[in-house]
Amino acid sequence: MATQITGYKSKAVAAAVALVNAVTTAEGDDSEDALREILRANEFFWRQLESGDVEALREWGRTLRPFFEAEELVDAAELLNGLMLRIPMHPHISNHEPHGVHMHYAPPSSRLPDRFRAATLMKLSELVCQYGLGRTGVCAADGCDNVYADTSKAGRRRFCSEACANRTNVAAFRARKRTVPDKAGQEPGTSHG
Repeated sequence: MATQITGYKSKAVAAAVALVNAVTTAEGDDSEDALREILRANEFFWRQLESGDVEALREWGRTLRPFFEAEELVDAAELLNGLMLRIPMHPHISNHEPHGVHMHYAPPSSRLPDRFRAATLMKLSELVCQYGLGRTGVCAADGCDNVYADTSKAGRRRFCSEACANRTNVAAFRARKRTVPDKAGQEPGTSHG
C-alpha cells in the first residue's frame, strides 16, 4: 500500500519547518550536509542535491520564515499567494516509489530546488486553508526562535519540541511554587527567627 502523502500531513510541511529552522535560527545548521539530511528525512530526492542548489534552499528557508511569524491570516495568505505567482508550478500526477500515485507541483523537468519550493508552498497553503494560522508559529519557549507546524489531531502545539514545552512548564511550575505561601501563611523564604 502506498504511503499517504496527500493533504497537509505531507512531509513537505515538516521539510519546510526543518529548512526554516536550519537556515534562520541561532542554533540552526545550514551546511550542505544538514540540508541534504532534511531532504532525505522528508523523502525528497536528496541524492539530486548539487552544491549549486544549496544557496537556493537557504534562500527559500529565509523566504518562508515570515509565513511562520505571521499573526494575521491575511498576511500569511498574501505571502503564500505572492510566492505561488513567482514559483514555477505545473501540478501533475506522478507514480514512483516509495509513494505510489501522488501529486507533484513543479514542472516535470524541474531541478530539485524548484520541486522542493513548489511542494512546500502547496502543502503549507493546504494547511492554512484547512486550519488558518492556529497550527503554525514561532516556539513559545523563552529564548527559542524555532518555528513549528502542528499536524497533530488536537492541534494545540505551541512549542517546537517536547524539550521546549517541558522546560517552559517546569519554569512555570517553579514560578507558581515560589509565589504560594507555605502552610503557616508566611511568604516563601521568610523565617520565624
